[in-house]
Amino acid sequence: MQLHKDATGHGPLASVTIILPVHNAELWLDECLASVLQQDFEGTMELSVFNDASKDNSRTIIEKWKVKLEDSGISVVVGGHDSPSPRGVGYSKNQAIAQSTGSYLCFLDSDDVMMPQRVRLQYEAAVQHPTSIIGCQVRRDPPDSTERYTRWINQLTSDQLLTQVFTSHGPTVIMPTWFCSRAWFSHVGLFDEGGQGVPEDLLFFYEHLRKGGGVFRVDHDLLLYRYHPYAATHSVLEVTIWTHRVHFLEEQVLPRWKCFTIWNAGKQGRRLYRSLTAASRCKVVAFCDVDENKIRKGFYCHEESQERPKPKVPILHFQAARSPFVICVKLDLTGGAFEDNLKSLNLQEGRDFVHFS
Repeated sequence: MQLHKDATGHGPLASVTIILPVHNAELWLDECLASVLQQDFEGTMELSVFNDASKDNSRTIIEKWKVKLEDSGISVVVGGHDSPSPRGVGYSKNQAIAQSTGSYLCFLDSDDVMMPQRVRLQYEAAVQHPTSIIGCQVRRDPPDSTERYTRWINQLTSDQLLTQVFTSHGPTVIMPTWFCSRAWFSHVGLFDEGGQGVPEDLLFFYEHLRKGGGVFRVDHDLLLYRYHPYAATHSVLEVTIWTHRVHFLEEQVLPRWKCFTIWNAGKQGRRLYRSLTAASRCKVVAFCDVDENKIRKGFYCHEESQERPKPKVPILHFQAARSPFVICVKLDLTGGAFEDNLKSLNLQEGRDFVHFS
């Protein structure tokens, strides 16, 4: 199928552009690009690659596949730079989008592999959900890596895709599975270009939610999602993620509640309390727990507080506590004592509690 020039004359219009940032990806690029060629999508497709100062053999691999893909009718746009240092994933994705033409954007990491039906199924979903980020289920490689996280990615309910956006896991559909319309991406704005150490996907996801965007997951394994020590995600400090999460919680949830209980009187619960603004801390009426030793202590004293007397927050058994709750207990999604305790209270997620684990 022949592609038509866009209104600016800069190149052909595609139905879908695959956005591929690349930095020193020679170990995975052949398999990644082969998966682009194997897509069964029947519409017009474009690959937009931005090479972020790779020093390995990535450029040669890209040029080799450019010929193969174009011979198969897939338009390929390649940009990049040869500066001494990379500009980062956010910058690379923004550049790849800017040089592309697709009405829909399919994000792909250079170390991952798409299943042949990915573009087709996510395109169909995106047409039906024009203001949503479309994700999918994944298969992890190695299979036994990050089992809890992978289970969380794949098993969240449709409601939880919006209610569990405050957890340490980050976006409820992971960035390498994202698919959305170009119009909606432009409405939300660009990725943060702060470079290494900036969680550009989380920041974009939060802005997407602020603007009323939805989250939808195609319930098929459409991506082989690799785990390895070179992944860019490892450069983001936990404390950076924590700070953004607390801010988003205070912005999106706590203004709706006159008071609330922190479920976990241990390390994570106390850390959350200390991280809140003074106004939010004043809304904390109690901690709750099941640990008898913590409950027997009776209260948590905020020693670092400048207030006099120092705030003392009661510690209660969960059955004696009142909702709403901010839950700082890790979820396993396989059932267990905590899940049973939570279910026994007959609460509605989002209204009566949110997870911050």
